[in-house]
Amino acid sequence: MIGTGAAMLSDSAPVLQPLAPASGVFAYLWVLLALPLFGAAVLLLGGRRTNRWGPYLGCLTVITAAAYAIALLVSMMALPADERAIGQSLYSWVAVGSFQAEFALQLDQLSMVFVLLITIVGSLIHVYSLGYMEHDVDRRKFFGYLNLFIAAMLLLVLADNYLLLYVGWEGVGLASYLLIGFWQFKPSAAAAAKKAFVMNRIGDVGLSLAIMLIFVTFGTVAFDSVFAQAGQASETTLTWIGLLLLLAACGKSAQFPLQAWLLDAMEGPTPVSALIHAATMVTAGVYLIVRSGAIFDGTAVALTVVAIVGVITMFLGAIIGSAKDDIKKALAGSTMSQIGYMIIAAGLGPIGYVFAIFHLLTHGVFKANLFLGAGSVIHGMDGQQDMRRYGALRTAMVVTWLTFMCGYLAIIGIPPFSGFFSKDDIIHAAFEKNWIIGVCGVLAAGITGFYMTRMIIMTFFGKARWEDDVHPHESKPVMTIPLIILGIGSLFTGAALVYWGDIVGWLEPVTGLQEEPLAIPTIALEGITLTVVLIGVAIAIAKYRSTVPVEPPPGNLLTVAARNSLYDDAINDALVVQPTYALSRGFVTVDDRVIDGTVEGSASLVGGVSRRLRLVQTGFARSYALLMVAGAILVAVVLVVVRLS
Repeated sequence: MIGTGAAMLSDSAPVLQPLAPASGVFAYLWVLLALPLFGAAVLLLGGRRTNRWGPYLGCLTVITAAAYAIALLVSMMALPADERAIGQSLYSWVAVGSFQAEFALQLDQLSMVFVLLITIVGSLIHVYSLGYMEHDVDRRKFFGYLNLFIAAMLLLVLADNYLLLYVGWEGVGLASYLLIGFWQFKPSAAAAAKKAFVMNRIGDVGLSLAIMLIFVTFGTVAFDSVFAQAGQASETTLTWIGLLLLLAACGKSAQFPLQAWLLDAMEGPTPVSALIHAATMVTAGVYLIVRSGAIFDGTAVALTVVAIVGVITMFLGAIIGSAKDDIKKALAGSTMSQIGYMIIAAGLGPIGYVFAIFHLLTHGVFKANLFLGAGSVIHGMDGQQDMRRYGALRTAMVVTWLTFMCGYLAIIGIPPFSGFFSKDDIIHAAFEKNWIIGVCGVLAAGITGFYMTRMIIMTFFGKARWEDDVHPHESKPVMTIPLIILGIGSLFTGAALVYWGDIVGWLEPVTGLQEEPLAIPTIALEGITLTVVLIGVAIAIAKYRSTVPVEPPPGNLLTVAARNSLYDDAINDALVVQPTYALSRGFVTVDDRVIDGTVEGSASLVGGVSRRLRLVQTGFARSYALLMVAGAILVAVVLVVVRLS
């Protein structure tokens, strides 16, 4: 698909755009953060008095932020391409010696697309949550957490330096912990929240170390200054910074080897899955790598590792998604796989940065559509998430079925749905850079066709396998209207971004774009990819159209492994948890026997000596006189011996 809009562009590298001072409509850039932050403060601090109207306030703050974001986009489009980077310094945040960090915001073409995705998709998910969480006694708190997450995510993508980005990064981690464990009365939800929090902290160590190394190397953490000096740093230094940033991205974006938390995170309410684990938070790692493109461009090693991580995760997620019977966990595996595509594109360097963001945008729309559709199914099936207990729901939930089909056709890449444009661009760019990565992308597309068709058949087609007391029903309009909007977006977003929005031309000043010759014509490559996808679809139809077993058959080794998430928990337990326990037990032993033993042994020695010396303190004068005589004799003997020698 590069040929549709990118092939005519000349090769270029990203150019550092000078930040223009915020004026006009841009003068209120801080309002983007203030609106959801205000909503979170009112909802979380206002107490029960806000229960009745609090959720509506939560929706209003994000919808208003989305309207303002659209106004910002219109104003930005009216500016020349080289004047679209806007900076707003709010106050001097950290000033310690030579270390300076401003609380400053940066709105350019890259952050603009994220602001639109976060606020618009976030608004739809907020509205949907009014129906989904209608009967939850703590729904006011739920909307407060959603607002907190939106504010933190906006800070992450609007920060103009790494230190402020880190604040948003940690805020997103906190909000995701609160939302995943929202139903904390369920032990599984509480455990999932802790697991996500801990695994993300591992990635956050990478980001904190990267920021420290960036400051030591460049003397600043501001994006424009760091990127301007990146070409002067040694490749070794850039490699270490790049690998540490990748570690951070792996944690936040659930990439290998820190992917195990994502499937457990489905314990949270479904709107959480749509907002955090489909449309926004899991894409933060992609944003971090692309934003730091000037650093990664100077280290082929780091870029190669990024691409390898993406390929591994792309297949891990696809294989897991092919065997899960829980509809949300199957979609979670799909998210891992699709983020893997984005990480691959980012690992291609200037050839792929723009396509990583392009697929991120389309994925945010169609995956939010799929997750909210799954939530509608779960809602209509009285909380049932096992697809083996579904079947024939297309007649009972027509709107949910039709909108889900839009997301399905988008993710598998059927033209003219959005995934066809963005995912094929990544595959095309991969073939330009490395044909092995390109082949992997095509094969994973075929697996995507299989597991998504499996999901469609098990949920909406075949015979009804509902339990006797379940009566499927369509969701309320407050839930179906966001589904319809996202379904339409799943159809038109890709084409709109290519032919109307010119996403490549829009992002090129920030991400750059380079091209290399491709032996395979674009249309031929698209035909090959589509054929492989249709083969995956056909295999799924042949396997599941006749019957879906209520109890899964034994399956082969790969199927069993996929049902167990490829044993990622067991591997983590063997490689990390148990060695950590053993190490801690060793430290306890050293503490007990060496440290405490030394201290307690010294005390025992002094006590023992004192007890024996106390025996000579009898209180009798004759005993002391005898000791004095004995002492004098001993001294005399010593003097004689010394004299004779």
